[in-house]
Amino acid sequence: METQVINATEYRNVSLAVLSESKTNPRRTFEETALKELAESIRSQGVLSPLLVRPLTENGFEIIAGARRYRAAQIAEQFSVPVRIVHLSDAAALEAQLVENLIRSEIHPMEEAQGFRALLDLEDPKYSIEQIAAKVGKTPAFVAQRLKLSDLAPAAVEAFYADSIGVGHALLLAKLSADQQEQALKACFKEVYANGDKPARLLLPVRNLQFWIATNVLLILKDAPFNKRDAQLVPTAGSCADCPKRTGHNKLLFGDDLGKQGDQCTDPTCYQAKVDAHVARTIAAKPELVQISTAYGVQSEGSPVLPRNKYTAIRDDRPKSKDDAKRPEFKECKFTTEAIITEGSDVGTIHKVCANSTCPVHHPKQTSNRDDAQRKAEQEKQRRDQAIANATGLRVLSAIAAAVPVRLLKRDLFFVLEKLVTVLDESRIETLARQHGIRQKRDEGGITKTLLAFMRRADEGTLSRLMVEATILLAASRQNGTTVLKDAATLYRVNTEAIGQKVKQEFAAKAKAKKEPKPEAKPVAKTKKVA
Repeated sequence: METQVINATEYRNVSLAVLSESKTNPRRTFEETALKELAESIRSQGVLSPLLVRPLTENGFEIIAGARRYRAAQIAEQFSVPVRIVHLSDAAALEAQLVENLIRSEIHPMEEAQGFRALLDLEDPKYSIEQIAAKVGKTPAFVAQRLKLSDLAPAAVEAFYADSIGVGHALLLAKLSADQQEQALKACFKEVYANGDKPARLLLPVRNLQFWIATNVLLILKDAPFNKRDAQLVPTAGSCADCPKRTGHNKLLFGDDLGKQGDQCTDPTCYQAKVDAHVARTIAAKPELVQISTAYGVQSEGSPVLPRNKYTAIRDDRPKSKDDAKRPEFKECKFTTEAIITEGSDVGTIHKVCANSTCPVHHPKQTSNRDDAQRKAEQEKQRRDQAIANATGLRVLSAIAAAVPVRLLKRDLFFVLEKLVTVLDESRIETLARQHGIRQKRDEGGITKTLLAFMRRADEGTLSRLMVEATILLAASRQNGTTVLKDAATLYRVNTEAIGQKVKQEFAAKAKAKKEPKPEAKPVAKTKKVA
């Protein structure tokens, strides 16, 4: 058995006993069936392509490329295999090994990621992403995406190797922070009940995971209340401008999926920490700032935060009509001051408010000598405006519901809806029922039972619309209803201005019809009774 190397590059047959696998081989998985098929081929034809090896300091050779052929030859009980012997340094051997293995199509994406990472970490020669891409015949974006897979959390790596998730899911997960990946991994699946008590886990399409990340993780940085370039706001986090977790930081990595909506933050925990720090710093610098919440309610004892019903927010935009100009929110008074939102939505933003309950502009007192007719006219106008707003809201809600696609199974939709209905108050249940032509007096929960019965008979499309409508109604009961409806209309591309204009025209036509005199009814001639 010969083990000495005579030439710098040499071809020969060597015994399997003097060969050993490399510890730096990027390939970690070997499919058993494929190995057995290769072994059968080797039994009949031998090893057709030589293994690439280099001599070790002691007797023997290290396999640079050809681990599958080596293992298959062992299964085929071969004594020797053809090899190509080359003299390479450790760095050159790693480079040759990685390039040789990474160009093979059957390699797992995680192994590609580890191979690219090993190349990128080499000190000599030093590689860039562009150079690696040129070596393996891939685009720089492909290499950057694969490199990101090395940031996958252990649970995600395990699911990826087990083929529970695809490469598209893995790439999206890898772009999230470690504490977000576990929740996002759960969002990749849904449980489906078939024939049995235990549900089956179904892998959802990549677009579902994209939607989940967009609605639960990503935060638009242009809307951030803090200075994104301030590296001292949260020193451990540094500046957003230099943060690799920002979608705009790396176009190769975030260009095609999570970067479509502009520059966004993929770490909500860090984002919230900066919002909190910004609020604390702002209040410390301006203790006179009024602290406000966007939610209605009762002010907690000892809390400096005023609920929404305890102040009037002064709007920055100009009134669109003379009637708008008369509204209190378009006026300033001597009590107008700056306030910072510390609870609810848009935390950290500064607004102008009037929080003085005695303000004659924003909290005018009713004069005792006001003309009753004028007061009634104003009340009637308010009722009419509210009716128009309500009708417009219902029309918008219907238009949004019509735009909802059918995605979930009927059973899933009914389950979610049934739970939603239980937390809606009676008035909103009636609203939801009226949207679908269901009318019944509210007695002993009759309308709820009727609505649930209707849902059991409804198809998937109707249930999808009901679920979106119920969600909007529930959110509106806890937040600003106008904002919730506006967000939904934006998502489903509903033209709220056109709907509002049509509702106003309808109300105007009804008001005009009421003012027109009704024709006098002709007297009916009495008939004489016949004796």
